[in-house]
Order: sequence, then structure tokens, then C-alpha cells
Amino acid sequence: MGARPLIRPVGRACGRHSRSPPPTWQHGGVTATLFPQVPDSADAVLDGLDPEQREVATALSGPVCVLAGAGTGKTRAITHRIAYGVRSGVLQPASVLAVTFTNRAAGEMRGRLRQLGAGGVQARTFHSAGLRQLQYFWPKAVGGEVPRLVERKVQLVAEAAARCRVRLDRNELRDVTGEIEWSKVTQTVPEDYAPAAAKAGREAPRDPAEIGLIYGMYEQLKRDRGVIDFEDVLLLTVGVLQDRHDIAETVRRQYQHFVVDEYQDVSPLQQRLLELWLGDRDNLCVVGDASQTIYSFTGATPDHLLNFRTRHPRATVVKLIRDYRSTPQVVHLANGLLSQARGRAAEHRLELVSQRPAGPEPRYAEFADEPAEAEGTARRVRELIDSGVPASEIAILYRINAQSEVYEQALADAGVPYQLRGAERFFERPEVREATLLLRGAARAGGHSDPQLADADDVPSQVRAVLGTRGWTAEPPAGSGAVRDRWESLAALVRLAEDFVRARPAATLADLVTELGERAAAQHAPTVEGVTLASLHAAKGLEWDAVFLVGLAEGVMPITYAKTDEQVEEERRLLYVGVTRARHDLSLSWALSRTPGGRATRRPTRFLNGLRPGSVARPGGGGAPALTGGTAGVERGGLRRRRGPARCRVCGKTLTDAGEIKLMRCEDCPCDLDEALHERLRDWRAGQAGLLGQPAFCVFTDKTLLAIAEAVPGTESELAGISGVGRRKLDKFGADVLALCAGREPASADASGVTSEDAPEETPEK
Repeated sequence: MGARPLIRPVGRACGRHSRSPPPTWQHGGVTATLFPQVPDSADAVLDGLDPEQREVATALSGPVCVLAGAGTGKTRAITHRIAYGVRSGVLQPASVLAVTFTNRAAGEMRGRLRQLGAGGVQARTFHSAGLRQLQYFWPKAVGGEVPRLVERKVQLVAEAAARCRVRLDRNELRDVTGEIEWSKVTQTVPEDYAPAAAKAGREAPRDPAEIGLIYGMYEQLKRDRGVIDFEDVLLLTVGVLQDRHDIAETVRRQYQHFVVDEYQDVSPLQQRLLELWLGDRDNLCVVGDASQTIYSFTGATPDHLLNFRTRHPRATVVKLIRDYRSTPQVVHLANGLLSQARGRAAEHRLELVSQRPAGPEPRYAEFADEPAEAEGTARRVRELIDSGVPASEIAILYRINAQSEVYEQALADAGVPYQLRGAERFFERPEVREATLLLRGAARAGGHSDPQLADADDVPSQVRAVLGTRGWTAEPPAGSGAVRDRWESLAALVRLAEDFVRARPAATLADLVTELGERAAAQHAPTVEGVTLASLHAAKGLEWDAVFLVGLAEGVMPITYAKTDEQVEEERRLLYVGVTRARHDLSLSWALSRTPGGRATRRPTRFLNGLRPGSVARPGGGGAPALTGGTAGVERGGLRRRRGPARCRVCGKTLTDAGEIKLMRCEDCPCDLDEALHERLRDWRAGQAGLLGQPAFCVFTDKTLLAIAEAVPGTESELAGISGVGRRKLDKFGADVLALCAGREPASADASGVTSEDAPEETPEK
């Protein structure tokens, strides 16, 4: 892809123009006019709109529902609608209230309205509009001034927990605070929290009964101190409008017309406030896309958007499907993702049609491990920058913030500037700073002189012991949220220690601490314009010329704690949001193993089945046909051999669990175990382990032995097809195992040639 000029004409980006447009500049996906000219008439406001956008702009009365796909110019459509109404005299600027969800979006909307000659329109977030009304009407409704807003909610939650005799660490405190916020936006009172959380399928960070008690005490403390929190702003505004009909009528006389952007993200509380603003009127325009609902964990629900026509049978419904952002190749993949979706939101999906010239096919890359994936991504980023693509027009998007560290390092090694969005730099995270201080203290204390390191024989073990005092465990915690993010950060340090010692076997804990300091210092460079690193959630509403979607392996996408069908579908929508951030270049990648040399047990995300080259849709999954039209094959980095998806030999289901992959069947599927053979294999393994002077799992793990007894291989190739039987083990033990499977006595094993490379290929299983 060649260099792109900084200043370029908009051209036909959003429909036909009757006059040459002014030049524009783009940065971070926001297009701004260098010398904006206010349209000279109402009709001129409509210039440049496509037929569907024009239909939105001219529908000025009654309920209007705009179903707008990604990149279809929804903000353009609704701002021109407001401006056309104002400029034509149908709407009075002061009578229009436009609401959205972020200050950035509200500010952008106000700016566009000013450029269109409709500067008197109120464009605010729900909270900003509610607070403004609350401050104005509080003296009349209650008397006195509005209670002070709590500056730091978590401090009050911490005090509430202490009064309930519940001890919360910093991360639990953040998660419990999030549960309280969810309860309030879903209008759930403290005594109803536990059943409501269970019904919603939420992974509570503590016992739900405890959270209910803390929530109740938190509300009591606020009342005692005469303070309110952010959610109370909406709750109190709703309360005032419900109880004081005179005040509600005053608000309704002020605002005659309402516009709601990102309507798929409204919470029940925001919907209630909107209904009170409206009263019995229906001059409401909503804009949204159910396929971009990715914030249900905060209380957002697309139900209000999907039920709009039921509540408003006379509604004008307009679909925006002309995608002006992405190339046909990117749009084809986005459509393919949604074609496999299930559930109610999927029934209302929009089939996008790209309006841009053809571009390159999406790239698919498979890597041996996560560091190799990061290095390969950094190399490709470097190539794009060298070809003229601005670093600020490139993004690397991942599922969770803990994935950023390996990409930060890879970009730094490649000399590529970067910036983090929606997260702190890895070494600036509180848990990472705390862990670094603890490791430095342990290194100064000197190894075994520290009691907590008494049983730690190597640097990784010492790191695990130190971090274990701050919540790290060998297994990740259940659920999502801050506890999981904290664990991921500490786990990244453990992996870093393992990689460091693998590269420098003689290294000490002090050497590792020095390495951590050097890495932190290198990443504390002054902030510069660079490649954006962001989570998929943080990327919503943004766009770039080139996007890299990384870590697209089962267990990460969808995330492991997405258990229900709806949770899995939200993960699919999250990937759809990521795909639709790309204008021109799109790369998708995954790693078969977490660490170098690890077992290649991971598989690409199920969401790409039937879409990536060489894959097929799972039966019954509503799969789409494979991409055609010159799609290149999957690139591979650091791989020794091609591995296809593992499938259960009983039911045919794709397997992702390492233990199930070894058995080549689902854990609960019936098996044909030859118990006598299994016993002979166990006895033989014990003898071999004795000869080797090593644990039994160094010969074969329990799961591998069980898989052999179930499969009863008759040839070397059949034995080699069992997960856990590598080349070295096949050469060393293959003849004996095949003899046992054939009912013969094995030849005497000669263990004299066994080296440390022969074992273990796998980790022990219990």
C-alpha cells in the first residue's frame, strides 16, 4: 500500500456532491474540514447525502428508527437531519435534545451541527443532560442545592465493605463497585441483587449475598453524608420527573424533539429517563446497530432498539447499509461473521455493501507461539510504515489489556512508536509496579534467606512464590473484570521470567529485576504519535487504515468465561466491531501455543470457521462459504508442521481442551477403553520410569496412556497420530507400545541413550 497524502478530497465518500468539497484531513478516524463552509440554505444541507441518508434527514416528524451498520455515515445522517430541520424552520434549535454515550461523541456532534448552521442544539450525554436538569429543578423539587457528587466512589465502597466486616483487595473493590453500578443502571435494589445477578448470569467477584450487604451499606453511607454518585444523577432525575408532573411538563415544553445515538447501548434506567422526557409524544429519532452491542456487562441491552417498531407501530424505519469506510474485502468478511451469528440480534443484522474501491484480501497468519505472533505483527507494521502508511493510521487490537505487553515489546524492538488507548502501559499498572517492588526486595534479601523462597529452586519458581503472595495462582480465576485482569498481568510476569531463564539459564532473580527495570525504562519514552494498541472494547467508534486483530484463538476469542450462547454471541459481535474498524488493510492472526516450545494445542477461533482459507463451517453453525476472489492462504510463522482442528472421534465436535485433544474425544463421550491393555501400559510405564530414574509422566502422561489404550494403534503412523506421542518418544518407546497393543511382550527397553531432551514433552496431569 503506497503513501497517502495528508490532505485529500472527500470525493464521493458519503453520496453524491453537487459541488466540489473542501479539502479534509484525517487523524484517528475523525475527518475534519480545514475550512468549513456553512451551507447557504436548508436544501444545501442535504447535498452530498446518499438516498437513505437523505430519507433520514427529511423524516422530521413522528418516530424514526435508523438501523445503521458500521461505517455507513450514521452521525452524518442524524446531524444533517437536525440541521435540515432547524434550517427549514421545522425545528427550533433550543427544542432539540440529542443524546449519546461519550463526551467525545457529544462534542463531535456539536461541532458538526455548528458547521451546518445549527449551533443552538443541545448535544449531551445522558448523564450530562440529567445533571443539568437536576441542578436546575432541585431547589423547587426538594429544596436547597443538589447533593455533592462523590469524588471517589471506591473509597466509599471500601468503607461500606469494612462496616460489613468484608475484606476486599483493590481488585475485588473495583469489581464490587462495578456490580453496584450495574445494579443501579438496571434499577436493582440491594436486597434483590443476588437473585438479579443469578438471573442475568453474572460472575460475581464475591458471594452475592455479601455484595448485596455492601451495596446496602454503601447506599446508607451516602444518605448519612448527603452525597450522590454518578448513577444517582439519572435515578434522581427519573424520581423528580415521576413525582413532580409540573416539572416533567416544564421539561417537555422545553424539549420537543429527541435524537438518541448508539441506541443499542441504552440501559433500562436511561430508557426510563427517555420515556419521561417524551411523555405521550413520539417525536423521537433513534440510531443503532444491534450487531454492535458489546457492553451488556454494564447493563446495556439492544432490546429497546429491537422492540422500537413494536412500541411505535407508525415508525419510519431506514436502513443504512452503504459502507463508506471499508473495502469490499473487509466488508465481505464482516458480513460473513454475522452470517454465522445466532440469537435475536442476529435476526436483525445488516448486510453491508462497500462503496470503496477494491483493496487487498484480509491476511490470515498462524504462528507457533504468542511472542512469534507479536514479532510477526511488528514486522508487518514496520513494512506498512516504510511503505508510507502513517503510524497513527495503524492499530493492533486484542481481547484483553493483559495481551498488550508482548506487543509493546515487539514494537519497541522493531523501532515502531506506539500509544496505548484505554489502558495503562504494562509496567505502569499498579499490580505490575507492586510486583516489581516485591521482586526487587526478594532479590536484595538474597534467595533462600527469604522464607517465602525457601522451596523455590530456580528463578521462575521464585517469581511464582513472590507473586503468589499477591494473588497469582497457577490457574486463572473464574469470570472477568479486574481480578482476571490482575491475574493476567501477574501471569505475564511469570511467563517473562520463564522466557528470560530459558534464554539465560544462569540468570538470578537479581538479573531478572534488572531486566524488568530496563524494559520499564525503555517503554517510558515521551508519548509520540504511533501505532495504537487497544482492546476491542476501547476501539469502538474508531477506525484506521490498517488493523491487526491478534490473539484470535479459542479461549481468548471467545474468552473462556463466555459460557452461555448469548455471551458467545457477544464475543462474535466484538470481533465484528474489530473487523469493521479497518478501512483498507486487515490482518487476523493466532498462535498455536502460548510460549515458545509449548504444545500446539490451541485452535483458531470458531468465528472464522468457513471464512478463513482452508476452513469449513461447523455443521449446524450457519457457516458461510469460504472467501474467494484471490484470497491468499494462511501465512505461518515459526511452525514446523500444519495442524488441522482436532475433532472428537465419537461425535465430531471440534475440540479445544488440551485433555480432550489428547483423547481425541469429548470428556463425556463414551469410550472403548481396553482396560487390560491400559493396565499393561501402566505397568510398562512404571518400569521405564524406574530405568530412566524419572517420574512416570516423563514417559507418557496419564491422558496420553489412556488415549493409547482407547485407540489401540496397530501401526507406527497410527501411534504417531495420538497427541502426546512426539518423534523422540515414538523412536524411543514406539516398538514397545505397539507390541503391547498387539498383545505381545515388549523388547527390553534400553534407557541408556535417554537425555534431558527426551522428557518431558508434556506437563504432568492429575
